[in-house]
Amino acid sequence: MTHTQTHGTVAPGYEPVAEAFARAFDGRPTMGAALAILVGGETVVDLWGGVADERSGSLWEQNTATVVFSCTKGLVSILAARLVQEGRLSYDAPVHRYWPEFATAGKGKVTVGELLAHRAGLSAPRIPFTTEQILDWDYVTSRLALQDPLWEPGTGYAYHAITHGWLAGEVIRRVASESIGDYFGRTMAQWTGDAWIGLPASEAHRSAHVQVSESQAQAGRALADMPDGWNLRAMTLGGALPPELVGDGTGFNDPRVRAAQIPGAGGVATAHALASIWSATVIETEGDRILDDVTLDRALQPMSEGVPVYHAPGPWPRWGAGFQLDSAARRYLSPRSFGHDGAGGQVAFADPDSGTGFAFLTNWMEAGDDRATQIIDALRTVHRD
Repeated sequence: MTHTQTHGTVAPGYEPVAEAFARAFDGRPTMGAALAILVGGETVVDLWGGVADERSGSLWEQNTATVVFSCTKGLVSILAARLVQEGRLSYDAPVHRYWPEFATAGKGKVTVGELLAHRAGLSAPRIPFTTEQILDWDYVTSRLALQDPLWEPGTGYAYHAITHGWLAGEVIRRVASESIGDYFGRTMAQWTGDAWIGLPASEAHRSAHVQVSESQAQAGRALADMPDGWNLRAMTLGGALPPELVGDGTGFNDPRVRAAQIPGAGGVATAHALASIWSATVIETEGDRILDDVTLDRALQPMSEGVPVYHAPGPWPRWGAGFQLDSAARRYLSPRSFGHDGAGGQVAFADPDSGTGFAFLTNWMEAGDDRATQIIDALRTVHRD
């Protein structure tokens, strides 16, 4: 088998991680990917390789970025936690304290923490959105504020696959008095030359073209076959996005969608920027630490786990205040790790015990993906040795 050539740097002792990254390309000749790992605030792995755009054959470079899908929810959760740390936001407060229009249709008791933990009953729109409509922030958030919840809020959870970003993002916008993309850029200025919520036109050329493998396409079809239909609508918003989230010039391969601030799934980043941000949640990185231990202890209390409201095959993830916690569904580096994965293979997290920030990003979407898992397993072995 001909192996894809990878590029970058690896600190001594981390060679097994580099080998696991290289193996991730086997049998995927048009895949592109990048891996970045920081330990103790210092970069120990910074690798990339493969194809950024299979249509042109252009290669993945050091500064190539890609859509990170639901890893964006992790970034949004960091922003919310930062506001909590500053005393400007409370997880226990009702959402309507910050967003008065939200207190309609029985949603008056929904707390910010419940909203972040997928318990607000707004996992999908009752009335379908179009692609044009989801480009309009005020239109989407107004519709969600007025919508009757799909179940009694707080009594259970279901993954708010795309709506989560607008719901959490509007709370953040009301508190910060600026768009979530601008607040993200200002709060994480060291890294937002290579990470965005709302990709600027000047950087659009850096974004990889996302491919859908046959397994991912099958997963999309399986979603459509689920009996209640709400999981499909949570992903597609009723037709605004394809079930796989991307197509040929559609979904997050559409430049208009990438440029819009869609913080449930639309962040764009390099692996190094994303790993650096996660590193800075647990240890000083490039002169800054984003969150303190007290804030993390509160944000990482489990709020949603077990069987969801709408059927989904287990094992099921666990969430704190928006953060995805270590679970059988997504094993991170240790039981105290936290982060968020994304559709088709993206994974980003922090581990407070080892002071690690991690990001694996790829433009090859694959259901049942174990590429990141194998890399994390190799990293776990390195740390144990």
